[in-house]
Amino acid sequence: MRALHIPEAGGQPVLGELPTPQVAPGHVLIKVRAAGLNPLDNAIAAGWMAENIAHEYPLVLGRDAAGVVEAVGEGVDHVAPGQEVFGSIPLAPPVRTGTLAEYALLPAATVVVKPSGLDFTTAAALPLASAAAVAAIDQVAPRPAEVVLVNGATGGVGRYAVQLLASRDVTVVATGTAADVERLTELGATTVVDYTAGSLAEQVRSTHPEGVDALVNLVGNTPVDVPLDTVRKGGRVATTTMAPDADTLAAADLTGGMVFAQPVRETTAPLAELVVAGLLAVDVHTVLPLERAAEGLAVLASGQARGKIVVTFGD
Repeated sequence: MRALHIPEAGGQPVLGELPTPQVAPGHVLIKVRAAGLNPLDNAIAAGWMAENIAHEYPLVLGRDAAGVVEAVGEGVDHVAPGQEVFGSIPLAPPVRTGTLAEYALLPAATVVVKPSGLDFTTAAALPLASAAAVAAIDQVAPRPAEVVLVNGATGGVGRYAVQLLASRDVTVVATGTAADVERLTELGATTVVDYTAGSLAEQVRSTHPEGVDALVNLVGNTPVDVPLDTVRKGGRVATTTMAPDADTLAAADLTGGMVFAQPVRETTAPLAELVVAGLLAVDVHTVLPLERAAEGLAVLASGQARGKIVVTFGD
């Protein structure tokens, strides 16, 4: 099968032929029709986590996919060969299999029967990013009428977070640029703060002098990059990045911490139904063939992506 993979530790992504994975107990082998890209793919490609979690090579990139079930392993009874599904490969040792390939082996716990009203491209854009948004929102547990700042609202996770927060009658303040105002407002943001126009704290506190009630932080890996000074004393923080740590939060009189996406079907199946019902928009920014998947990863790495990037496969 063709796959975008890292051939050896320290190598660069290459598109080449690899053996098709063999179905295993508790897993589902799918013929991939579309694969969603995530910043995590670039982190894996760069080897940033290789010291903390075992990697095996050749290592296929990609976490999210939608496609057709080819085979099911022992113990799997909720899907069958021929069904259209979507799912994800969690970050667990050894990191080896991925979805940027003609076939992918997914843990059954993440595999959802794709609703008929959902196309493969949209389904592939859903699992990891939407699950990360859910985890972040659960962490800050917003109440109606509270104010939540979404820092990094223009990315895949951020656009889900804005919508899911707005559906809870939360006042959403989103970061973006002038070009993002219309779309983020359509998705449910009450205010869009232009992070290129000066201090986020000054802009946020000009309308919320006491600070926001909670922060959903999706960008920045150092404390300086994370706008904790926008949050009121006693507020809550959820971050998908490496910062801030517990000590930094405590020093600022804030609670919360880092969250991890759990794209299990109990989380993603209801979100797919919301999409079909028109209650959750999936913002696909770009669709590319497998031959150009590396270009999509480069766009993600540049920080210029607006919404999701999906790689599609022919029949």
